[in-house]
This record gives sequence, C-alpha cells and structure tokens, in this order.
Amino acid sequence: MARPLEGVRVLDLSRLLPGPFLTMILGDMGADIVKIEAPNVGDYMRQMPPAKQDLGGGFLAVNRNKRSLVLDLKKPVGRDALLRMAEQADVLVETFRPGVLDRLGVGYDALRARNAGIVVCSISGYGQTGPYRDRAGHDLNYIGLAGVLAMGGDRGGLPAMPGVQIADLAGGALWGAVATLGALQGKARTGEGAHLDISMCEGSLALLAHAFGGMDAGAATPSRGTSALNGGLASYGVYETRDGKYLSVGSLEPKFWLALNAALGRKGDMSDLIAPLEKQDEIRAEIAGLIKHKTRDEWVAHLEKYDCCCEPVLEMDEVLEHPLHKEREVFFTADGGALGPVLQVRTPVGEPRADRIAPRLGEHSAEVLAEYGFTGDEIAALTST
Repeated sequence: MARPLEGVRVLDLSRLLPGPFLTMILGDMGADIVKIEAPNVGDYMRQMPPAKQDLGGGFLAVNRNKRSLVLDLKKPVGRDALLRMAEQADVLVETFRPGVLDRLGVGYDALRARNAGIVVCSISGYGQTGPYRDRAGHDLNYIGLAGVLAMGGDRGGLPAMPGVQIADLAGGALWGAVATLGALQGKARTGEGAHLDISMCEGSLALLAHAFGGMDAGAATPSRGTSALNGGLASYGVYETRDGKYLSVGSLEPKFWLALNAALGRKGDMSDLIAPLEKQDEIRAEIAGLIKHKTRDEWVAHLEKYDCCCEPVLEMDEVLEHPLHKEREVFFTADGGALGPVLQVRTPVGEPRADRIAPRLGEHSAEVLAEYGFTGDEIAALTST
C-alpha cells in the first residue's frame, strides 16, 4: 500500500498503548508524527521492562516513525508553543482524562480557535461525557462493563482474561484510527475539523453488535461457553494434542465438519452442528479423545489434505518462525544503532520498514520546532526549560 498520509501532520500527546499504537498506524501510512512529551520522564512506557538497554521493548514496538519533542504544557511557554504548532497541524491525538487539556489551556475549543480544520482524537476509558467521564480504569474494567469479558471462558465458570488488550487496541486505537481517517476525509471536503470522542469501553462493546442483534431477535442471553463462537459448539473450539500442545478447530459449516470427522476416522453427522449443549459436551469429549492420539505437529501434517478449518495454536516464539508470516514479511527488524536490531511487527496497512526507530526523549525538539517556524531564540527558550 502506498503511503496515502504523506504530508499529514500529527501532534501526538498520548502515552502508553492506545494512542501510540494509533499514531504508529498513521505513521506507517506516511503521516509525520511528532510525539510531544513532558520533561524528564516523557511516555511512561519508555521505562517499562523488559528493555533494550534503557528503552522498553513495548515502547520500541509501538513508536516507530515518530519524532520526540519535549514541551512542558504546565508552563505558558509550552502551552503557547503547542497552540502555535496546532495552527499548522492536521491531527492531534490525546489520551488524558477528560478535561485535562482544557485545564491546561489547550483543549479542543482553544485548538479550534487557532485552526478550524484540526482533527482532535480524544481516547478515554468511558468517554468525554457521562457519569463515568472522570473514572479511572484499565482494559479489564472497560471490557467488563462492555460485556466482552463475560463472553470468554468455560460455561458456568470464571470469565477468562483475554491475552491481549482488547479495549486499548481494538476499542481505542483502531476505532480512533478509523475515526481520524474519516474526519480527515470530511476536512478535505468541508475544511472543518472535528473532536472525536473515542471511548474504549464503547469501542469494545461495539464488537458485540452481532450478539446483541441475536438477543434482539429473541435468542437467549449469550454468555461464555453457550454460543456458537465461544465454546457452545464442539465444532468450534480448542483441543489438546498428545504432546500437551493445542489445535484450533473451526469446522462450523457442514462440509468442514464432515471433512474433520473423516480426518479423525469418526462417523460425523450434520445434526451434530445443531445439537443441544448437553449433546455438544458429549461430542466434544469424543473429539478430544481422538485428537489426543497424535501430537500437534502430526495433526498439522495429517490435516493438510483435508479442508476442515484446523490450525495449530502457536506460542509466540513459534509465530516468529511460521512460514506464512515469514513469506508475508509480518516481522522485520529496524536498525537501532547502539541498541542493535529492533524487532518490529508490520501492521496490515503498512510496509515492512521503519524509517526511524522509537525516538529518545526530546531527540528531535530543535528540528521539529524549526520546521514549525520557531526562531533560534524561541527554540533555545523552549529547550532549556
């Protein structure tokens, strides 16, 4: 994909995971990302272990193709510099609690007064309005209130904690990226910017649209282990192999289910796919016993000649070596200088390249300020504070 956002200027006030992941996506598409950080510490993820020398691995993973500028927004000189930069920017991304930017004097109204076309993307836990706007939270809390957490795990058991940050990444970063791109298109048409209110809780809840649709059509309230796609069906689940590894089975449609049964040497029946939960438990136990007869990799080799929607469950170190991901260049390394090679994960909208690794704190302050039209004396005053 060509870099469609070349020429788009983004001011990134965010830190930790949701905002930086969003701006990395924009940077992968060619946008110029200026990461504006507070003095001394900057983005907290810089210090989070494990690290390569003094830069956290997580920070290095989601901050490529950005430049770092240190501004103290608690001081008038820093606030005024940001407002001045906003006059030339297209997008500003922030993840503070609602109201923080207003208290600093750089909220949406102040930014819009300088640039009516600016797009401000505000990612927060529960939204910029409403009774929870000031409430603290983390990913687990957001997906708990969204209903997402209740959908994973064994039937009647404890909800299973997801292995990835659903609210941060899907609920916040990805919805934020979609909304930002839409707002930029609107700006191109009308000249007007927008203030995007991205709630990570609501972004997670939106992922359950199909489940709520089923409820509205009269289905029983879905919960973990009861629906077709979360453990209710024997034809869609995870099974342990002889060597203690796992196989993912997604044989939902009749042709795939019959193919799987043929591969297992079991007499399959299409009625298995619509059997009640109690019968599903019996079928699942039977399938589990059969899959226990081979190792995971033996099943992978055996199932290659069957079209039955089964794949191995890979651990992360195995993912790195899988031929599919190698062929499609999902992983690549960037030159980290003294840090050595820095592993990067290509996003679906980006290329396997990084023009620069995650920046040092304030590494580009003078360079960025000069590009935004600040004089030598002004740069000296801002970088000495």
